[in-house]
Amino acid sequence: MLLDFDRLGWWKYVLVAVTVLTAAFLLLPILFIAALSFGSSQWLIFPPPGWTLKWYSQLFADPQWLASAWTSFRIASIVTVLSVLLGLVTSFGLVRGTFMFRDALKALFLTPMILPVVVLAVALYAFFLRMGLGGTTIGFVISHLVLALPFSILSISNALEGFDKSIEDAAVLCGASPLEAKIRVTLPAISHGLFSAAVFSFLTSWDEVVVAIFMASPTLQTLPVKVWSTLRQDLTPVIAAASSLLILLTITLMALVAIARKVLKS
Repeated sequence: MLLDFDRLGWWKYVLVAVTVLTAAFLLLPILFIAALSFGSSQWLIFPPPGWTLKWYSQLFADPQWLASAWTSFRIASIVTVLSVLLGLVTSFGLVRGTFMFRDALKALFLTPMILPVVVLAVALYAFFLRMGLGGTTIGFVISHLVLALPFSILSISNALEGFDKSIEDAAVLCGASPLEAKIRVTLPAISHGLFSAAVFSFLTSWDEVVVAIFMASPTLQTLPVKVWSTLRQDLTPVIAAASSLLILLTITLMALVAIARKVLKS
């Protein structure tokens, strides 16, 4: 139900003020982190006594930070590909399938979204420890895939539900095989859902810290785990620089999603 601001009177100013304060409460810590990454002090002090780029130079010159960033990118890329492929197959089954307990199965796939991440992290850690996959790339990929797959299924399922299946049926009647019709007709039509699934899957893996802490080893750490471990030992502004780059990448990808959805739907 849309609010009629003409009838709200002075209440509309209260709503605007509450909205602005809420946005400021959420955004100001991010702005503080960005400002601290340019501070000249060797400690996290606000306001900074001066401005410098040396913390970013130290960040890109440290092989440990670069190795953690590469590990995060490599794992997130693998998770993205697997999440989109599995999410696509699963979405076709959930949207077009007529089998029993379909809704229960969909709820099961979406469980990682509502389950407390700490509980999920402990369960995955105990399982992978028994399987000998703790602290391995395979363990990281599987654990992150569990978290990313629900977002992929939601994005692709929503796009598939908005697609007119009669167009695909018409392609089959014109001589295309069912698989060819899906590849040449359906997939381009739901490309915005595939793109959203890829971005959300990548960000889920890239930003994950709780599960990654349980899965990490001294020789295999993702960038969020590196930030966490460094923060416990030191308060160098290099941490703020790394956090700012993480935030910048997330904002950039989310903006690309918004732009791509408009372009692909038009």
